[in-house]
Amino acid sequence: MAAELHTEGLNNALVILGAAGIVIPAFARLRITPIIGFLLVGVLVGPMGLGSLAAQYPWLRWITISDTAEITRIGEFGIILLLFGIGLELSFRRLWRMRKQVFGLGAAELFGGAILIGGALFAVGYNATEAIGLGLALSLSSTALVLPIAGTTSSVGRSAFAMLLFEDLAIVPIIFVLGVLGPQAASGGGWDALFSVAWQGLSVIVVMLVAGRYLLPPLFGQAARTKSPELFIAATLLVVILSSLATAAVGLSPIVGALIAGLLIAETDYRGEVETVVEPFKGLALGVFLISIGMQIDIGFILSNWERLAAAVVAAVVINAFVVGSLLKFAGARPGVATETGLLMASPSETTLIVLGAASAAQIIDPETARFWQVATAIGLLITPILARIGHDISRRIQVRSSGLALEEEINSNAEPRTVIIGFGRVGQLVAEMLQAHDQPYIAVEHNVDAVVAARRDGYNVIFGDVGKPQTLHRLHLDTAKALVLTMNDPVLAAKMVKRIRAQFADLTIVARARDADHAAELYLAGVSDAVPETLESSLQLSEAVLVDLGIAMGPVIASIHEKRDEFRRAIKEAGELEEAPRLKLRSRLSQQVQP
Repeated sequence: MAAELHTEGLNNALVILGAAGIVIPAFARLRITPIIGFLLVGVLVGPMGLGSLAAQYPWLRWITISDTAEITRIGEFGIILLLFGIGLELSFRRLWRMRKQVFGLGAAELFGGAILIGGALFAVGYNATEAIGLGLALSLSSTALVLPIAGTTSSVGRSAFAMLLFEDLAIVPIIFVLGVLGPQAASGGGWDALFSVAWQGLSVIVVMLVAGRYLLPPLFGQAARTKSPELFIAATLLVVILSSLATAAVGLSPIVGALIAGLLIAETDYRGEVETVVEPFKGLALGVFLISIGMQIDIGFILSNWERLAAAVVAAVVINAFVVGSLLKFAGARPGVATETGLLMASPSETTLIVLGAASAAQIIDPETARFWQVATAIGLLITPILARIGHDISRRIQVRSSGLALEEEINSNAEPRTVIIGFGRVGQLVAEMLQAHDQPYIAVEHNVDAVVAARRDGYNVIFGDVGKPQTLHRLHLDTAKALVLTMNDPVLAAKMVKRIRAQFADLTIVARARDADHAAELYLAGVSDAVPETLESSLQLSEAVLVDLGIAMGPVIASIHEKRDEFRRAIKEAGELEEAPRLKLRSRLSQQVQP
């Protein structure tokens, strides 16, 4: 029996690790978030997917998972590590600054969504108690999915985090309220339990804050002095697990303890090292959690109830998106941020499953209703990355319209000859600054609307546009441009653009950023006037600095740098089929110094 259990555990580990090794690189290549991949893997290998055929085909046991409870427990640990990582990115000072957003905006979002969803369910035939329980459950959003997608530093991420933090803190009170509403609850007993958890939880949190302040620095200091990575990992996991167990012991969610542990460690000097050691565990455990969610999606049940499920998911998404977006817009957020955050947080969450289980246990909803909404929640989690993508695209369009970034308006407002810069990253920005320093008019085009908004705020003449579209290039009036500078980090697109532009404008000066000497040769073949291989010049300057610091005489260093540059010039000339070697204009600092 022990051997069978051991083998089953190994099988589960094999499936998970194989899924991680296949899903992550495959979906990264397709530019699709791995979140969807892990969810689909859960559907495929779970007991309701291929696992249902394992009795007929025994070999399927090696690539499927039957013990969902074990996987779910590991996945829950992934959520704990996720909240711990969020705590590491924060500080108590930043959290205090967010108190109005957490307890104001967060509370309004949760209860506003619960009222609207509960009201809609009551209108379609659910009784009042069922409507309250389902409304509270379905208004919760996914911390495990939303924060990895949005982060905590962007405008969308900060808004989402404030509301999600309140939701996580409210889980325990919600569960106790459902217990009070249940028919089996004794009169007043549920509220007594709630108050008991409140004061016990507060006491534990205070003890954790005091103990963490004085015990964590010496603990991690000792681990650091041993220079043992294993000991550092052990100390980190010890703090996370003890903190989670402490809050769970008094009835609070273990993720609250994990968050506090992260906040405490963030105040120490060992924050960076802890982030490094936790990251691999967090990613893998989160993947396990997503697989466990996918296992709960019953394809047969979906096919037989697809109309009801579709209506339920759409209704929940629309109401949650409306509530979140409206509140953020009322609070002063930009329309694009409000829309994107609303769609990102529109789907029910993993905590919805917890609350549904509690409602079912309290006999507020029957098992069949709980199953229906559990499947609807799993579908909502599956479409969360899709909603995030849609929200991001809509947000970009809104920002373009509201910020006056339209291409035609900006270009037509100024018809003077100027240099056109395509791409406004670090290279494009530096080119713009040099042109400004010499009073040369320019206009830059960038397809990242956030970068455009930030650049215009700093005074740069940047417009939004996708140069991959032929109509965009046509509207740039390259016939009157002084020069064209290509700075994008896309070798294939750069070469295609050069060919297309050179075919239309034979006399236009085109200067392009090249990745290396081979890319420079390709650009010369396409028709650029000058190509600057950035890796070449940076490598030469780095070599120069090293040789001088090693005590090599200045003269031989300058000579070798020039010799190496000439080698590259000849190589580019041959590869690019040029009549003469190209000009590699960038010069080393030493060669500039010795010139008269």
